[in-house]
Amino acid sequence: MAPRTCWVVTDGKAGTENQCVGLAEAVGVKFTLKRILPCRPWRYLPPRLWVALMGTRLGSTLEPSSDGLEPPWPDLLIASGRVSVPYAIAIRRLAAGRSFTVQIQDPRVAPGRFDLVVPPRHDHVNGANVIPTLGGLTRITPARLAAAAAEFSAALADLPRPLVAVLIGGSSAAYRMTPAAVTELAGQLGTLRAGGAGLAVTVSRRTGPQAAGYLREALAGEGVYFWDGVGANPYFGYLALADAIVVTADSVSMTSEACSTGKPVYVAALPGGSAKFREFHATLVSEGYAQPFVGALQPFAARRFDETARIAGEIKRRLGL
Repeated sequence: MAPRTCWVVTDGKAGTENQCVGLAEAVGVKFTLKRILPCRPWRYLPPRLWVALMGTRLGSTLEPSSDGLEPPWPDLLIASGRVSVPYAIAIRRLAAGRSFTVQIQDPRVAPGRFDLVVPPRHDHVNGANVIPTLGGLTRITPARLAAAAAEFSAALADLPRPLVAVLIGGSSAAYRMTPAAVTELAGQLGTLRAGGAGLAVTVSRRTGPQAAGYLREALAGEGVYFWDGVGANPYFGYLALADAIVVTADSVSMTSEACSTGKPVYVAALPGGSAKFREFHATLVSEGYAQPFVGALQPFAARRFDETARIAGEIKRRLGL
């Protein structure tokens, strides 16, 4: 029987929430989004400690502004993010096995406490109910891209071809968007434009106003569409209409979304990194999904991955759908 109810439980961070939403959409079930905010002292404790202390007191551990977690429990629970871990475990226990519980990313507790754990390969999580993915799950589907192409084709119609979507992240726990890195990236993108390419550029909150302003000024002129944050977000339109995609190295989610289009993807390096990021990027290159960005669009036969559909298919199989 198809699940009648589904909860998506996250901390509200876009990178984790979009993965859960994309998976729920791929399963084909209507869902209720639950954004949770633990109160003190819970938010400061390691989630594995919550499991022992919280018991059944879910509501008393949440801020008043948080979405509530109360019965009836859902047939399907999809969760991601550090703070979702103890709540997913508690709901599975309280539902006495009637909530099929999917935890996306590494929960950092025993995988057997969930029905299914979906971490990225580079986290090296093992277990009978663990299905690793190459990258992050996404909301990218052919239908969504087709709709976005229709919506934004007029706005990008005057840009030269090849059209390059440029997805710029910023500083993170692993990477630094230094002035030198921004200057180098602007120069490389300028070289693409001088060679006849059109650029559709978007920045993120992590880019920061100084770096974003520098890029906007450096790339000002013909052949560039730089989204200013006003009006409808053209992100999916960029992905749909681009001939190639340049994405900064700092975001697994953003890189995964780019690779989910099946278009040539070029990863722009930033200072920093980690062993996990290096493994992720090396795998993308070795398996034909992406290439390093060196200021030119070196042709290669790009592959498209759709980890979301693969995991959704496994959930349907396990639920007998």
